[in-house]
Amino acid sequence: MSATTLRGTGTPLPAAPPAIDPRELALVPRPRGRDLSGPELQEFVTELADRPELWIHLVKHDTTQRMYEELLSDEHVTAWLICWMDEHDTGFHDHDVSSGAVAVVSGAVREERLAIEGPTRNGVFRAGGSFHFSASDIHRVSHAGSDPAVTLHVYSPPLLRMGAYAIGEDGVLVRHPMSYEQELRPLGGDDQ
Repeated sequence: MSATTLRGTGTPLPAAPPAIDPRELALVPRPRGRDLSGPELQEFVTELADRPELWIHLVKHDTTQRMYEELLSDEHVTAWLICWMDEHDTGFHDHDVSSGAVAVVSGAVREERLAIEGPTRNGVFRAGGSFHFSASDIHRVSHAGSDPAVTLHVYSPPLLRMGAYAIGEDGVLVRHPMSYEQELRPLGGDDQ
């Protein structure tokens, strides 16, 4: 039996989406040979958003969790595609030593920056919008609006570790280290 048919039925399996062609991805302009700054990352992610033929086949939504696909990983940059639906939320987190940028290609997301004095600083970004953040920023990103959203995220240096935050019972902000391979979700107390 062929590996391209469903066992015992002869029914063809759906074809896996083709991987991103690294030669095509290399054509997206960006500085090479060094880590990128926040504004450079924002310019790169905007350029990547303008090339949907490279990543559109990877878009898929799930009501229970964000769906994400790594698009690029080299010694200076990582890039991800993330799909969002209602109630998807990262919770407050940092990106350890990595700066980053996000481009919204469809739908809308809300970014909230943690502020010690006063309310969080909020912004809603819709299709065509983008933002960047430094390694020292603590923020959360959540789905906004009624339509599913798709975002592209780039990080430099490559994202390997993050910190997720919660407010303890004693009112103290606590950082929980985590790998980039783990899905960010709100920890207790994030929505206060």
